[in-house]
Amino acid sequence: MNNKIVTDKHNETRSKLMAKLLPYVRKNGFQLLTMDEISRIMGISRATLYKYYSTKEDIVEFIVDSFVQYIHEIVDETSGEKMGDRFQQIFEQTVLLMQYITDVFLKDLEVHYPEKFDQLGEALKTREQQILDFYNAGIKQGIFNKINVKITIKQDEILRDILDAKYLMENNLTVYNAISDYYTIKKILLFIPDKLHTVDDKAMTPKIEYMAAKITKNLF
Repeated sequence: MNNKIVTDKHNETRSKLMAKLLPYVRKNGFQLLTMDEISRIMGISRATLYKYYSTKEDIVEFIVDSFVQYIHEIVDETSGEKMGDRFQQIFEQTVLLMQYITDVFLKDLEVHYPEKFDQLGEALKTREQQILDFYNAGIKQGIFNKINVKITIKQDEILRDILDAKYLMENNLTVYNAISDYYTIKKILLFIPDKLHTVDDKAMTPKIEYMAAKITKNLF
């Protein structure tokens, strides 16, 4: 039991330290980072850093494994009464993944850590197929509109442009407004009018607030 507690605390600290590094990595990648720079960004000494990460490769592996684990958290649920909940879970995950798995991050990963790039790519492909199956199941059950599901997924790439500091300022938008409005658009596009009431928007409000606060901190 004591060993488990120690391990849990160790992993919790690793996650907290990584959360401090991710905003930098999403913007700049990680190839030029040194362990000294990483310790500075994390706000710890180099000696403390080595207690939790032995090498930069260890850090990259932890980041990718964390993303993969998060991707696999979506429950493969297609029953009618759970469609609203799963739609919201997918939406939240889409926004956060779009923020952190950037083109800069992926390029670094592909060039310098191809095995981890492939691992992340496979997880993302599996996720996309699960979402396609979810959309198609909703259409068959008469819950979703008859839409092109592949285009619907592709549409989410617009989030990269919407959640851009310059775009937000030029259009007098807050991050919260942008996420909330896009959520409403996705919901209306997906659910037939008679089924919109099955989506609990009140449950989504704190999630949007959380995402907005996290993304705003990274942007400005």
